[in-house]
Amino acid sequence: MANLSYLQIIRRGFVRNSFHRPHPASLVIRRPEAIAPSVVGDCRLSFSSSSDDIVDLRERILLLTEKPSIIRQDGEVDAIRSQVSSLADELLAAGHLANLADDDDLTDLAAFLDSRSTVSLLRRSPSGLAFVELLFRLRSRPRLAVQVFLWRLKLADAGVQLVPEEYAKAISLAGRSNKADLAGDLFTDAGRRGIRSTGMYNSLMAAYMYNGLASKAISVFEDLRRDPVCEPGVVTYNILLSVYGRLMLIDKLENILKQIHENPHISPNLTTYNILMAAYLTAWMWDRMENTYKGMMSGLVKPDAFTHCLMLRGYAHAGNIEKMEEMYELVKDLVNKSVSPLVRAMICAYCKTSDKDRVSKIEELTKHIPEDEYRPWLNVLMIRLYAQEGLLDAMERFIYEAVNREVRVIAIGVMRSIISSYFRCDSMDRLIKFIRLAERAGWKLCRSLYHCKMVMYGQRNQIVDMHGVLEEMEHFRFNRTKKTFLIMYKAYSKAGRRSEAEIVVGMMCKNGFLEPKAALQF
Repeated sequence: MANLSYLQIIRRGFVRNSFHRPHPASLVIRRPEAIAPSVVGDCRLSFSSSSDDIVDLRERILLLTEKPSIIRQDGEVDAIRSQVSSLADELLAAGHLANLADDDDLTDLAAFLDSRSTVSLLRRSPSGLAFVELLFRLRSRPRLAVQVFLWRLKLADAGVQLVPEEYAKAISLAGRSNKADLAGDLFTDAGRRGIRSTGMYNSLMAAYMYNGLASKAISVFEDLRRDPVCEPGVVTYNILLSVYGRLMLIDKLENILKQIHENPHISPNLTTYNILMAAYLTAWMWDRMENTYKGMMSGLVKPDAFTHCLMLRGYAHAGNIEKMEEMYELVKDLVNKSVSPLVRAMICAYCKTSDKDRVSKIEELTKHIPEDEYRPWLNVLMIRLYAQEGLLDAMERFIYEAVNREVRVIAIGVMRSIISSYFRCDSMDRLIKFIRLAERAGWKLCRSLYHCKMVMYGQRNQIVDMHGVLEEMEHFRFNRTKKTFLIMYKAYSKAGRRSEAEIVVGMMCKNGFLEPKAALQF
């Protein structure tokens, strides 16, 4: 059993996921849309424009703009396409099949496909295109699609011949299912059957890349270059560019681009430039990203919606608001409707500016974020925004939302912005209420909270209440600092309690915060 390949184990009926590890992207909490300090939760979250996030963005846009086009004939093939579409819809609608797990019995799936005359459909389809179309339509459920292909392998053993396109699509879907081992076994199985194509090499490279196995992807590329039958094409080089782009190996990426330009049989296409720009975006090379875009505008290859979205995101990260807004106008309808990560990226960009209209612009953008796409870090950014603007009602609305969702704010900068907002607005009661709320909610407490409270009590000559704040500080183990004593000194002096003010000066000297000679100046 130990010597069996993953594919052999499956075909013997022991369907177990021997490559069951989550995709690297699922191991971290990601906030890809902005660059900002850690502000939420127990874990230190970081904003980044990682390659995985860009892949997610590309797939989201492709789903909005892409149309099935695998079968491009008319007449009888149109009827086959209709049957394939109906079959795919039924598979996706069947709950017990749509969520088929690796260790489920395939009997129900086989019975379902047999009852729909799927075998007859495949036999009537020219060059296996019906099955490629079926896999294409099942791409939203890659695990299910892989299981359907495993059923298809049994038909191949029974005489229904496979074509390279079917293997290429299945290998790609295996990669999307986080089964790189299975993708490799399918490629080997195809070779055993005498089936080989550049498309299969491409799919295997993409599968390894998707699962973070860059060295294996590069190894497959080298195997393809040595293959006497197949040779790399622009798609192959695009995948290689993506591999290096994900690793932010810009020198190697640009070397591959040079090879493409020097090859008389290959020309860079739109995808090539999009991958290049995505790599520059990941590496924060704004100038190179912009130069690549300008080169596209002046060349034969014209940008598409994904290109403009990349530029929008890049300008948002770079804080170039003017150019960000120009790009936004080009893809406004698409972004507002379905690409909320870019909406959040723009909000973050506005939060970092001093634009006088930033509040109204941000509030307009927030209307396009679905309620089910709540992000704690964005909530906290909104708290800080309204705190900086002195809009207490709006700030508190987001504070209560964060508390209700059990979000813990750990950034001192955010807490100080809230404190400053209450102080500027002279809202003593609201400050006291917020401090109690923060203590109960487990937010990051800081000495500034209590210093601000002391100052406001001192301004009102509420000395007894100010003493109570000192007790609160002791309860939360905040030692008295020089600033603490200075606040007390000013409060006593303002209240005309000179003797107590002098005692505070003496305490400052005793604790080493003041030299005796300097004390004479008070």
